[in-house]
Amino acid sequence: MIINETYSLSNGVKIPKIGLGTWQVKDGDEVYKSVLAALRNGYRHIDTAQGYQNEKGVGQAVRDSGVPRQEIFVTSKLESDIKTYEGAKEAFKNTLKELGFEYLDLFLIHAPWPWSNMGQNCDEGNVLAYKAMEELYNEGLIRAIGVSNFEQKHLENILNNTDIVPHVNQIGYFIGLDQSETINYCEERNIFIEAYSPLGIGFLLSNTDIKQVADKYHKSSAQICIRYLLQKNVAPLPKSVNEHRIIQNKEVDFKISDEDMAFLDTIKGDPRRWD
Repeated sequence: MIINETYSLSNGVKIPKIGLGTWQVKDGDEVYKSVLAALRNGYRHIDTAQGYQNEKGVGQAVRDSGVPRQEIFVTSKLESDIKTYEGAKEAFKNTLKELGFEYLDLFLIHAPWPWSNMGQNCDEGNVLAYKAMEELYNEGLIRAIGVSNFEQKHLENILNNTDIVPHVNQIGYFIGLDQSETINYCEERNIFIEAYSPLGIGFLLSNTDIKQVADKYHKSSAQICIRYLLQKNVAPLPKSVNEHRIIQNKEVDFKISDEDMAFLDTIKGDPRRWD
C-alpha cells in the first residue's frame, strides 16, 4: 500500500510518500483528533509549522497514538519572519518544546521572505537561519533540513553560501499549477519536492475535468489529485479533519494512465487566486 511506502532523501532518510497537512487546523482538540485519526489509519508523516500555531496538539497526538516516535516522520517550519542565526536556534528549541520531542525529522525555512512582506530580499537572513539549521542537523537534533516556497534564485543563494544542499523544498503544487522550473532545478540537485495544498485548497474538487477522470476510475476528485502527484514522484500533504476523508485520501493504490496524466497536465491555472 502507498501509505506504507517511502521515498529516500539525498541523505538516505526515508520520508513517507503521503503526509497529513495541518495548515489552518486549530490547536487543541481539532488538530489532536485529526492527527490521531491519521496515525490510527496508517499515516506516518505529519506536517506542521510554527506559523500554524498547532505544534502542541500535534505533539500530544503523536505521543498519545501508541505508535513509536521513531516510526513517525514529523515536519515543522521556521516562522517566515525569523531571519537570524540566534533567532532560528531559539525558534527550533521552542518547536521541540511545543511538540514535546527530543528531535525533529524535518525542519524547513517556511518562506524566503516574511508573509507580511512577500518578495522582500532576505538572502542574508536565509543563509544565517539555514546555517543554524545545519548545526542542529550536524548535532543530530534534526534528521533532514530544507526550505519551503523557495524558487530557483532563493535556492541558489543557499547553495552558494552554505554547506548542505537542502534535502527538501516544500512548495504549493497541484493539478493546474506549473511548478516545472522549480521542480526541474531541484531534481537536478537531488532536492526532494513535497507538495502542499494538493487539492488546491479544495478548489480542485469542483473542477469538471478532474471529476471526469475521477468518474472513469471510480475514485474521488481528491484521490485523483493525490495520485497525480504521486505519479510525479513527489510527496503530497493533503489536509483534512474528517476521518472519512483522511482514510479516503490514502486509498490511492491505483494507476492513472499516461493518457489521462497527459490530459490532467493540460489543466492550467491556480484556483487559489480566483474570487
